[in-house]
Amino acid sequence: QVQLVESGGGLVQPGGSLRLSCAASGFTFSMYTMKWHRQAPGKERELVASITSDGGRNYADSVKGRFTISRDNAKNTVYLQMNSLKPDDTAVYYCKAEILTIGFWGQGTQVTVSS
Repeated sequence: QVQLVESGGGLVQPGGSLRLSCAASGFTFSMYTMKWHRQAPGKERELVASITSDGGRNYADSVKGRFTISRDNAKNTVYLQMNSLKPDDTAVYYCKAEILTIGFWGQGTQVTVSS
């Protein structure tokens, strides 16, 4: 069955870095656009970054220059490198796989930025 398992979240001080990973299984990973979304308490889920099957990347304005999305098709894994973290980046981060009208979500990993 399809699985997306996020890891790498935690507590970090402002200005710090984290790298999130999302390990995928149960589908042809290389064909899917992979996305990172996040949801802060009391807010709607928002798209943070995406990477297409051919490596095209897009970022939300709020994270441009600080976050980098990448993928390793040999490992069926997508990453989100997060630098210069701010308290406003605190949220549950979700991995999503998309192709046409099909989408799969991971269970999420908590990122807390606080001193």
